Amino acid sequence: MRYALVTGGSRGIGRAVAVRLAREGYHVLINYATNEAEAQQTLQLCGGQGELLPFDVSDSRQTRDALARWQDSHDGEYIAVVVNNAGIRRDSVMALMAEADWHRVLDITLSGFYNVTQPLLPAMQLHKFGRIVNMASVSGLKGLPGQTNYSAAKGGIIAATKALAQEVARRGITVNAVAPGFIRTDMTEGLDEAELKKLIPMGRFGKPEEVADAVAFLASEQAGYITGNVLSINGGLYT
Repeated sequence: MRYALVTGGSRGIGRAVAVRLAREGYHVLINYATNEAEAQQTLQLCGGQGELLPFDVSDSRQTRDALARWQDSHDGEYIAVVVNNAGIRRDSVMALMAEADWHRVLDITLSGFYNVTQPLLPAMQLHKFGRIVNMASVSGLKGLPGQTNYSAAKGGIIAATKALAQEVARRGITVNAVAPGFIRTDMTEGLDEAELKKLIPMGRFGKPEEVADAVAFLASEQAGYITGNVLSINGGLYT
């Protein structure tokens, strides 16, 4: 059985990725921090082909303990695919940004990437196969006003993706990122979609499933010669 972990898998892009990987035959580990009801809904949409794995990715000890418990109960198995999707927005101009909002965004997105990926690398290296897909953002590529914290976190993910890809390539492990633009999820609720669509050459927000399709390809065996790349999924907003 092939195992794939999707962090922040209870809603939005994470849910779409989990469902898509389940369709590809993966047993999906659906990570969430607090919203068990939504995570259960994701599991149902996966056709029961998975399990819930609750932990806060920003908490190193909690993350390592949860992953260690899973490994102890799955002797001889390993998590071959990791999709580091967990993230939050706490938008504000820098001059008014609360310190807590700066740290919380970086702790979940950037430290969460480390907390989840680092303990899973040895097994991937042992089996000489792994797929790591990190959720970046157009904000990490070009920066967006009011998102200095989010841009810093996503820009850090992009740089980490490129560095780690070079460290583990010889072990058959690929590391890539996808950088969505405006995708219609709860993360973009409250934005002025009518005005923002005017900035997008395709004239619309993207769908979570369109991101999930790209993630599924990068997680596949067919993408074995693609590593260290950032795939923009933004309707032409930024190239």
